Amino acid sequence: MRLVIARCTVDYAGRLSAHLPSAQRLIMVKADGSVSIHADDRAYKPLNWMSPPCTLKEEEGTWTVINKTGEKLIITIEEKLHDSSHELGVDPGLVKDGVEAHLQELLADRITTLGDGWTLVRREYPTAIGPVDILCKDADGGTVAVEIKRRGEIDGVEQLTRYLELLNRDPLLAPVKGIFAAQEIKPQAKVLAADRGIGCVVLDYDALRGVEDDKLKLF
Repeated sequence: MRLVIARCTVDYAGRLSAHLPSAQRLIMVKADGSVSIHADDRAYKPLNWMSPPCTLKEEEGTWTVINKTGEKLIITIEEKLHDSSHELGVDPGLVKDGVEAHLQELLADRITTLGDGWTLVRREYPTAIGPVDILCKDADGGTVAVEIKRRGEIDGVEQLTRYLELLNRDPLLAPVKGIFAAQEIKPQAKVLAADRGIGCVVLDYDALRGVEDDKLKLF
């Protein structure tokens, strides 16, 4: 991971245009190729970013990040205060709590709750950046990746987006659709999921466990 602290301006040119005026910011370049710009006033959400796959071209005073659709993130560096690179190694991934793990087990065991004719491929399907909770096939034979959370927030959608980008590079799996499943999904996460072409499913934990009746329900 490369960390750069610099006074810079940032311009995004794509489906939407955005401009960040001159200020000191943290620029983060991860091993997966993603580039994100951060301020010092929020927990995790960047001011702007470019998800992989993308390319970074560095010129004197200007960084240009271009994704596969031609959208550009242009960072104009006025003053560089810090520049360092660090090898983080392979991350073991997020350890799910008991509810999330049980939701995954229940949904994998009864995958037809997502649709008639759906079949399970594998739980914890491995990728280079961590395992996908559930990989399955829909009734038409299409591949679907399912990410399960107890509470669905923006970071969960981002996580599933990264998985989908990797899975869709595999010609044996592509095209791969995504489903974000949780007991509760925040409105912002639903908006981001819709923008990414990801479906959202709200799960009733008690119904999946069969507490209310013998049938599984999705709400």
